Amino acid sequence: MRDPGRDSDDALHPADPERPRRITRKAVLRAALAATAAVPVALIGGPALARTFTPDAGPVPLTPACDDGDHPTPEQTEGPYFKPASPERTSLLEPGMPGTRLTVTGYVFGRACLPVTGALLDFWQADANGAYDNVRYRLRGHQYTDSRGSFALTTIVPGLYPGRTRHIHVKVQAPGRPVLTTQLYFPNEPRNNTDAIFDARLLMAVRDGGGGREAAFDFVLDLPQEPGPGPTPTGTPPPGGAWTAGTAYRAGERVVYGGRGYVCLQPHTAQRGWEPPSVPALWRAA
Repeated sequence: MRDPGRDSDDALHPADPERPRRITRKAVLRAALAATAAVPVALIGGPALARTFTPDAGPVPLTPACDDGDHPTPEQTEGPYFKPASPERTSLLEPGMPGTRLTVTGYVFGRACLPVTGALLDFWQADANGAYDNVRYRLRGHQYTDSRGSFALTTIVPGLYPGRTRHIHVKVQAPGRPVLTTQLYFPNEPRNNTDAIFDARLLMAVRDGGGGREAAFDFVLDLPQEPGPGPTPTGTPPPGGAWTAGTAYRAGERVVYGGRGYVCLQPHTAQRGWEPPSVPALWRAA
């Protein structure tokens, strides 16, 4: 059984490289999106989802309209320190602020595993000493996902205070939809075992880097979405050249693999394991 508090490097770089790894729709989407986004390269090798760190306790019901086996991100208590009307900003740092620098990057997805553009994310947290600023808006701020559904937050690692493990509060809301209130946690924290609110499904992927720490987490909202393009009508003309690993494909390009034709759905660079029959997020039969 996996230790839910185990450091995220194991999740991002599996100990056994020969072990087959199921390629999920969000993993492919995240990698394809990250190809044009400014996110830490070390964090895009796989989906930095909460489920990455849950114990292997058995099969999990599928999220409706999504084949990744991920439920929407769990809700958690707001706590007593939320303040509305935080400033819009992607960096919560201030001159002279003590603490270890932390960047948190990720994506917001809906139930069809598609990115959500313009989603609101409102973050608040304790300072390095475990104290919240309830007078001003120190270490509070909101932002919106970009056209790729991505977000990036620059802050510090929050401190500890009695009764709680290390955590960051967040509210996430797709345009015109209900608000998800939850918390994000750090792996390998001793207090994860004693905090009654802690949920291993909300662990971020965290590693040292960038002069501080780098974290990643992808939110899954309970948001209905239309699935991607369906099969093309019969009688489509034969497609072009053979699928080749290492080739940069554009949306709409055609390839042949295993004697069948496929149409590219999203721009990406082909890799072994992403052959057309295995990755419907990138290819559909022509």
